[in-house]
Amino acid sequence: MFVSDWMTEKVFTVGIDDSVTDALKLMREKNIKHLPVLKDDRLKGIISDRDIKEFSPSKATSLDVFELHYLLAKTKVREVMKTKVITTTTQTPVEEAAMAMFDHKIGCLPVLENGRLAGIISDKDMFRVLVDITGIRHGGNRIFLTIGDRPGSIKEVADIIRKYGFHLQSILTSYEGVKEGFRDVVIRTKGAGNFKSLKAELEGTFSNVKIRKS
Repeated sequence: MFVSDWMTEKVFTVGIDDSVTDALKLMREKNIKHLPVLKDDRLKGIISDRDIKEFSPSKATSLDVFELHYLLAKTKVREVMKTKVITTTTQTPVEEAAMAMFDHKIGCLPVLENGRLAGIISDKDMFRVLVDITGIRHGGNRIFLTIGDRPGSIKEVADIIRKYGFHLQSILTSYEGVKEGFRDVVIRTKGAGNFKSLKAELEGTFSNVKIRKS
């Protein structure tokens, strides 16, 4: 899965000489937090609601609300935007984009293709990735367990699940915080089957088993 599969293609933008008031109005109308800033169709920066909030108090300690509105109306986006923008590409794996956002503590990445803005991927899109790849909207039993890190270990679990009439909906695995030689696995099932027997065999065969019935 790549950024192109999850990004938002319809991107709302502002120009570097637009007013901060215009940028804030657009954010509120479209219920978004970030706006890429363009000049001649090229990305020059990004402005967020946080940037505007951080700018306003520093400039408005002695201003009343009318003076503050006037200040924002005459202030250009170029004066408030971030110019060092971390971007991604359409063909970047989505997990790499998520890691970049997490590591840099940012809420979105403009997506470039051939140097031009092709979309934007945000933390909201990343939440959608997690929801969709786990299949949680479709229900199913959630099986968490720790298994040996060796060839065929996931197949052993899958064979038991199928044995009792269930199918596999999603499989996630992680080595974080797990003793060497093991890994944690989360499997979501689909379909109907013999849940009681499935639970009994999994708990009798593997360690650290936690099953949530749908």
